[in-house]
Amino acid sequence: MAKRIGILTSGGDCPGLNATIRGVAKAAYEQMEGVEIVGIAGGFSGLIKGEYREMKPSEFSGILNVGGTILGTVRTPFKNMRKIEDDKIDKVANMVHNYEKMKLDCLCTLGGNGTHKTANLLSEEGLNIVGLPKTIDNDIWGTDVTFGFHTAVDIATDVIDRLHTTAASHGRVMIAELMGNKAGWLTLYAGLAGGADVVIIPEIPYSQDAVLESVYKRAEGGKAFSIIAIAEGALRKDEAGMKKKEIRSLRAAEGVSSAAERLTKTIETETGIETRLVVPGHMQRGGSPSAYDRILATKFGVHAAQLINHGKFGYTVALQSNKLTENKLKDIAGKTKYVSPASDIVKVARSMGMSLGD
Repeated sequence: MAKRIGILTSGGDCPGLNATIRGVAKAAYEQMEGVEIVGIAGGFSGLIKGEYREMKPSEFSGILNVGGTILGTVRTPFKNMRKIEDDKIDKVANMVHNYEKMKLDCLCTLGGNGTHKTANLLSEEGLNIVGLPKTIDNDIWGTDVTFGFHTAVDIATDVIDRLHTTAASHGRVMIAELMGNKAGWLTLYAGLAGGADVVIIPEIPYSQDAVLESVYKRAEGGKAFSIIAIAEGALRKDEAGMKKKEIRSLRAAEGVSSAAERLTKTIETETGIETRLVVPGHMQRGGSPSAYDRILATKFGVHAAQLINHGKFGYTVALQSNKLTENKLKDIAGKTKYVSPASDIVKVARSMGMSLGD
């Protein structure tokens, strides 16, 4: 029975991390005797450097509704984990050494795709690992939803709601660039919830002509404004299949840095309609978790504690068909859950007359 539990949060922050930490700790205290919780500072960076502290039960009170993470987080790219860089540090060896130095019985890793790849690496090194799926992108394989996603959808939807009133007042096209480099779940859900006219996601490369046609069609129908939600990772059709370096070069030659900036200029130039770009950015990661995410985070934390109690390691918690379950880290590490163009949510969007830019 694992009694000394390490916890770390890695990668980008999001609402619900503290709620999940609380769920793991409170359930562990409830289910097992003599539990000790060790908080590791700054994600895997803290594990590499040996930065940690033994936590008191009181530290897990009052954090259910608090955004961010009380443990701090740092992005430590998986691709560099086995590289010996200028500091001459063997990251993997250090993590294993510090795990043993802390006398941990197991380690809980809260994070997204990169975190899960490193968690699987540590599992393969013989450490007892339990993962918890966090990301506002909702792109972790094997779970229907990740904690942090629904709160981000609420925030992004509020952005779109607010753009409606100013767009209608001024007769403008308003473009909201939302987070999501590889997967379009956040943009698609917020676009649907906010009643956007055009939604552009990375999985469905867009045609500028198709977007312009949607704007013209609304104008001809007496609608003086249009709302467009575009993911930061959106690709024009001619960019599909290009490498990142090639895309950057192409956009630099056009005098823009992003698909959203380019589309803003194109619409205003081609239609003559005043067009504005809004980038809410990290606001989508900030603030308190929604009630949904507080409950989901708590459920995930409790399930993680149950896995620990039963000595079931090398897994990450998941929600499938509204049931708590778990996936083997080796089965989901390195996989990304994309929006399928044939999915029900896309069919719903098209059935509502929403343009997906293609």
